[in-house]
Amino acid sequence: MSVSRREASVALLAAAGVGFLPGGLARAQVAPAEPPPPDDDPPIQLDTASDRFEHMLAPVTINDRGPFNFLLDTGANISCISRSLADRLGLEAGPPARVHTMAGVRTRPSVIIPRLLVGGRSRRTVRAPSLPMKGPEVEGVLGVDWLKGQRLVLGFKDKSLEITRSRSETSQDGRIVVPARRRMGQLTIVDADLSGKRISALIDSGSQVTICNTPLRKALAETDRRQGRASVPVRVGLETIAGEAFTGEQFYLPFLRLGGLHLGNVPVVHADSHVFDLWGLQDTPAIVLGMDLLTQFTTVALDFGRSQVRFDIA
Repeated sequence: MSVSRREASVALLAAAGVGFLPGGLARAQVAPAEPPPPDDDPPIQLDTASDRFEHMLAPVTINDRGPFNFLLDTGANISCISRSLADRLGLEAGPPARVHTMAGVRTRPSVIIPRLLVGGRSRRTVRAPSLPMKGPEVEGVLGVDWLKGQRLVLGFKDKSLEITRSRSETSQDGRIVVPARRRMGQLTIVDADLSGKRISALIDSGSQVTICNTPLRKALAETDRRQGRASVPVRVGLETIAGEAFTGEQFYLPFLRLGGLHLGNVPVVHADSHVFDLWGLQDTPAIVLGMDLLTQFTTVALDFGRSQVRFDIA
């Protein structure tokens, strides 16, 4: 499982595709339009499509028009819309918003979506950043603002997604349940380590590749030195969903543990990204698990109510 030079050079990375710090820390101009979904919000199950980078695309209806393909991004804490679709629908302009991506932070325009429908779940007066998204396949992003206290099930084998109520689950044969904690809306696996060294691992369905920060890269280099290994990284060019370019170095993790999962020879890209600072992970080893790793499982379920992640193994 690796990323070729050609693939990496055009990778669309929505990792933390749209990020906002809470409260006054980022002075974000966009806030959730509504309180958390009510208990009677209906469960939904949808068939998904995919783009050329294997991102999951969900059908979304706006003001009874569509459906439009929105990328499902568990690394984004708020949803957004492509600038071309916002213009096509004639959406009303909202206040500017500070948008955080892997490449940095920029002030972007926003729009007001009167009614946004995903399956049987509807939200009104949604304020969404408007971004110049690359290519015609993705017309918006669904972030974790849709998932307050809910359970998201990503079916990679059958190309489906579910949003249901939170519920208790336990590990069993072919299924691993891992405890997590909430960090700015995302779920961070707490029981993870790299060759015995504790790390933070975030689930990001919007990133094509798995990304690590500098402390994790240094930890691996120290392990390689002690064990007499020498890894030769490959320089790769990357791009955010908003078309911002940045670079990284691809190498392989010889061993990664996520709860009861033991993974070997895991490809990862080291990028000293802005979002690690945003999440307060600049000084601790951290990894963002992208679609290259997530799609190795048949199903990944993120329970935002019980703060746990479930991995189903083929």
